[in-house]
Amino acid sequence: MNPPSPNRRPVLDVDPFDLDVLVDPIPCDTAVREAGPAVWIPRHGFWAVGRHADVHAVFMDWETYSSASGTGLVNNRKETPWRKPSVILEIDPPHHTRTRTVLSRILSPAVMKQLRVDFQAKADALVGRLVERGRFDAAADLASVFPMQVMPDAVGLPQEGREHLLPYANLNFNAMGPRNALYDRALAAVGDAQEWVARQCRRENLAGPGFGTQIYAAHDRGELGLEEAELLVRVFLTAALDTTIYGIGMALFAFASHPAQWDVLREDDSLTRAAFDEVLRFNAPSPFIARTTTRETAIDGVSIGAEEKVVMFVAAANRDPRKWARPDEFDIRRRPVGHLAFGVGIHGCVGQMVARLEAEVVLDALRRRVKRFHLDGPAVLRPTNWLRGFESLPVAVESA
Repeated sequence: MNPPSPNRRPVLDVDPFDLDVLVDPIPCDTAVREAGPAVWIPRHGFWAVGRHADVHAVFMDWETYSSASGTGLVNNRKETPWRKPSVILEIDPPHHTRTRTVLSRILSPAVMKQLRVDFQAKADALVGRLVERGRFDAAADLASVFPMQVMPDAVGLPQEGREHLLPYANLNFNAMGPRNALYDRALAAVGDAQEWVARQCRRENLAGPGFGTQIYAAHDRGELGLEEAELLVRVFLTAALDTTIYGIGMALFAFASHPAQWDVLREDDSLTRAAFDEVLRFNAPSPFIARTTTRETAIDGVSIGAEEKVVMFVAAANRDPRKWARPDEFDIRRRPVGHLAFGVGIHGCVGQMVARLEAEVVLDALRRRVKRFHLDGPAVLRPTNWLRGFESLPVAVESA
């Protein structure tokens, strides 16, 4: 990719994927957002957009800012990605319209209502066991365990081999960033996970009336091709795991660090959904998403050429003082309508209802059982190129 000509600046010499930045990202987010409406990052050769209005505009203009070339740094049209592109995330209309319609029907409000009963029962059981212990790791014992239980069950995945899911998802998200040490480590650790995931996406390896079976029913009706069906199942097995795990972890960290906000939630359970939205605004677990320009364009007067990568700094936009009052404060009473953690427009996260449901039932189970919880040791972030979350989050709880 050619660097920008002098009249296309500003330029910002930062590395968002440096290990020190990944464990303390807010200063870099702020620098990107305040440097200009779009800034060139020469370390990796892409444009960074960090202001809320501009990120929103890029999300909405899929014809200029295409997902079909990949939503990470790799241009799928020019380089070979490590796995087949997604038929929901890395595709544009008209093909995107067909696959999204199928998923939207499968993830209908009626289905979510049915899932809530099962998810809530499993959250209650898991949280009950942990609260009895008094101390536990909220990242390893709760945020990681719950989605790994309920989501594969909902898809219809067999129990055997589920340990392959997280290494596969870890490589998926590290591969969206640069080919650095994190990517190399994830690639070395993936083992047989890629082959295992490919096998589980096939109809004969899925059980029950879950999401996987429903996707293949759409294939039987002629709404999807066979490969499309397999790749849609893969979406549930990868993209829906790590992001939700880290989102729940961010919620637990936020409340452990802001006990007065936990008191507010315990007093008013109607705030549960708004509370999770505020968590996502305050610390978005998926801080970046990329597009590729299909033509020359401009963002607030900054010229951008065709076939250039534009990375939306979602976490930076979610703390933009142009949009939010007191953006660096965690306040579940605010109305965080308009946060961009799930994207917006035709590529807005189609699975956000499942992620919300998982987080809400966990928070509800804790709200009913825990008067107060606090950090019981250092919170350890897990450096990942394309996500933000915790590897360890030790807490001590006081039962309600």
